[in-house]
Amino acid sequence: MSDTRATFQARLSEHLDWFAVRGRKARFWWRDDDAVAPSAALDRMLALAECHGVDLALAVIPKEATEALAARLAGEPHAVVLQHGWQHRNFQRKDLGEKAAELGSRRAVDEVLGDLAQGRARLEALFGERFVAALVPPWNRIDPAVARRLPEIGLAGLSTFTFHRAPRPHQVQAHVDILKWKGERRFIGWKSAGDRFDLQLCRRRTNPDEPVGLLSHHLVHDEACFDFLDAFLAVAARHPGATWPKVKDLFAE
Repeated sequence: MSDTRATFQARLSEHLDWFAVRGRKARFWWRDDDAVAPSAALDRMLALAECHGVDLALAVIPKEATEALAARLAGEPHAVVLQHGWQHRNFQRKDLGEKAAELGSRRAVDEVLGDLAQGRARLEALFGERFVAALVPPWNRIDPAVARRLPEIGLAGLSTFTFHRAPRPHQVQAHVDILKWKGERRFIGWKSAGDRFDLQLCRRRTNPDEPVGLLSHHLVHDEACFDFLDAFLAVAARHPGATWPKVKDLFAE
């Protein structure tokens, strides 16, 4: 199978046709991590969301978030804000082989929750009703002891990255990351993207309620990432076999 935009769109359309002919719809949502300030890359993301009429859930780092970002998003009907930790800082021990995490096991749970409560307050003040009380852990890792207590600080929602079914209420996962992270950061390629959506959409035939989560990182996109997003949304945002619930509604489920 050739590695092209057209081939990817055809594969995606075939999956969505399966849902449409049965009167069903695959559900999708879109999360983009690490926003802190306006940029040309963010402008392109917002333009894609507007063009295709889908929500863009921006995981914003509270400590670094700027008033300029709040002003930039103020008139955007499809932009919502999630909480991306507090400062996106690693506290784990790389010398011991531990994977990076801000919300991991190396700090007291109460200390971590204190940071997150501060972050929640800052994002509420900056973004108002645009903010959805849902946490996106930096590096998609969170200690279970922290996760269990998130509702205590008003963060009922949680989103990480996995192909597994969400294990708790108000958890909405991301499943398909369009970036290759090892070596030079770049788009994963049309065939790899198609393979990952094949897996997720085959699973949705027996598990239709879980939305397929698209994950992007606008600050490190190459041109191919933007081309992919436009190609994907041109099909998935318009096909009768697909639907894009509001992000606020997803985290309320």
